[in-house]
Amino acid sequence: MSHPRSLGRLLTNLTHWFGPAMARPRTLEALRAGLGAGLALALSGLLLLAVPDTSASHGVSGFLLIAPLGASAFLLFAVPNSPLAQPWSALAGNTVSALVAVSAVLSGLPEIPAIGVAIGGSVLAMALLRAMHPPGAAVALATVLGAPMVHDLGYRFVLTPVLLDTALLVALAIAWNRLTGRKYPFRQPSDSNPHGTRDRPANQRLGLPAEALADILQRYRLSANIGTEDFGRLLAEAEAEAARLRFDGLTCADIMSRDLATVRPDTALSEVADLFRRHRFKTLPVTGPEGELLGIITQNDLIQRAQGEALAHHAPFGAALAQLLARRRDTPALARDIMSPPGETVLPEQGIGILVRLLADGGKQAAPVLDNGKLTGIVTRSDLLEALARIPLWSPA
Repeated sequence: MSHPRSLGRLLTNLTHWFGPAMARPRTLEALRAGLGAGLALALSGLLLLAVPDTSASHGVSGFLLIAPLGASAFLLFAVPNSPLAQPWSALAGNTVSALVAVSAVLSGLPEIPAIGVAIGGSVLAMALLRAMHPPGAAVALATVLGAPMVHDLGYRFVLTPVLLDTALLVALAIAWNRLTGRKYPFRQPSDSNPHGTRDRPANQRLGLPAEALADILQRYRLSANIGTEDFGRLLAEAEAEAARLRFDGLTCADIMSRDLATVRPDTALSEVADLFRRHRFKTLPVTGPEGELLGIITQNDLIQRAQGEALAHHAPFGAALAQLLARRRDTPALARDIMSPPGETVLPEQGIGILVRLLADGGKQAAPVLDNGKLTGIVTRSDLLEALARIPLWSPA
């Protein structure tokens, strides 16, 4: 008789080895994926039924859904960030697998050897094409098991139904994922600099380049699990989280400017320019009567408006700027005409780690601090740099 403690340890080990390896998905995400996959397959089937196949051989039409498409639908709708689910993987993977399997069937091999050749050949072909797509192996198996239809259709089976079905599903997956807020096809590495120079973006200069990230994924044989860009995003988020933990205890309220110069939406741009000159600010908040934040004006907003006026009136930039800021204009330009949306804001009690991401790069010069929906302070890049300079960054926490 087993000892209860030994039995409990065995059950614990079994749960550890064979239990769920994934976190529970969010309910809305599961509904989004399930609804999308179901609708896409149903719509694909209806579209195929509506198309008359005038080239049908012996009454056998290629306009039909094939079973492996269900597995493709799972990947494209449930895990659209996976490299296995990308359009190239799905289209090339399913198609080349069908091509290998049709060749095995038409070669006259018996069914069992043909299955081995089709599956093994499809996996090898997908790997060589960098189009790993697990349902491709199912396509190969289904092709051999459906040998009578393959004999009737020949290599046309590769185009219809396999390629046609997959193309329909990919098109519907792109539409559905974008409609429901998912990025598909997934993000690709981009070294473009928002300032138009050849330098890598500032938030990437201390991180690993895309080539190094891809090499790490290849080294650990994980390139089929996550894309290079998403891997970089995960690392960056982990670094940002580490920064938030490192600076925990120092809040936005501790370093923000409280004595603010603000303007109203109906403030003339001449007054806005005076405030920029007087205080040497780069950013001015636009607030409402109750202190609510309505927008942000930067010095660049003034410059861009003046450039637009110069182009519209074929005038020199200096003259256009002077005219824009003239106090005696009949219809003076106002703050509301050039202000931008506030963008992302922070709370007074949030740690300054969040500011590293907000102010590290891009056009954001300052982060507004809101308390109960009202502007209570602002943190500029200078404020953040001053705070970071006073922290022994690499000392033990």
